[in-house]
Amino acid sequence: MVDPMTYEPAAGLLSGRTILVTGVADSIGRAVALACADRGATVVMSDRDQAVLEPVYDQIEAAGQPQPAILPLDLHKATTADYLGVAETLGLEFGRLDGLAHCAAYAPYLSRIDDYGPDDWEIVLRVNLTAPFLLTQACLPLLRAAEDAAVVFTSDRVGRQAKAYWGAYAAAKFGLEGLMQTLAEETRDTSPIRVSSLDPGVVLTGLRARLYPGEDHKALPGAETIANRYLYLLGPDSRGLTGQAL
Repeated sequence: MVDPMTYEPAAGLLSGRTILVTGVADSIGRAVALACADRGATVVMSDRDQAVLEPVYDQIEAAGQPQPAILPLDLHKATTADYLGVAETLGLEFGRLDGLAHCAAYAPYLSRIDDYGPDDWEIVLRVNLTAPFLLTQACLPLLRAAEDAAVVFTSDRVGRQAKAYWGAYAAAKFGLEGLMQTLAEETRDTSPIRVSSLDPGVVLTGLRARLYPGEDHKALPGAETIANRYLYLLGPDSRGLTGQAL
């Protein structure tokens, strides 16, 4: 088995593939989108506001890589019909989906369960768990239409071993691990879809900067340092690997 920690993707690894990446406004999603494009993928970039996606679009085009697509989608407010509409649009435009990387994440603060706001709890679960479920569910026919498809959920250490004060975010990430395992079992022998989760570790993201304002953020590794791990899971080198929490 390839070690994802030291994996070096080949040039053209994702040529001819269409990859949907959420959370492109923040560092992990942006790094994954750029890395996918650099390896030949047509990247569908999603986040809440189109304006934050346009600079990434321009960067990919300037590099002469496959023309990306912009998909504004508010994970907090989107309805089931919105997700089905996304899948319909992708189907009409591309006919299939070769990869789905869930990189969007949201946590408003760290707090005791005693003090956690119920409305905030609902929003955090919506963005971090319900939205990935609804988007994946809507895209399953497109993923099944591909010869070799992959779904990658971005996990977190607090979603595998709980830590105090992480509240709804930890609960959502635990749920995401359950969703990953369930979907992996359901697709293992019935489709070409591989499903996995990846804990990227401590890297500089907007979420971390907000939750740890006193931390020396310059000392943290950038998200680009872990992008190759996503490429391993999204690309053909991880064929046969499913249901794994990496």
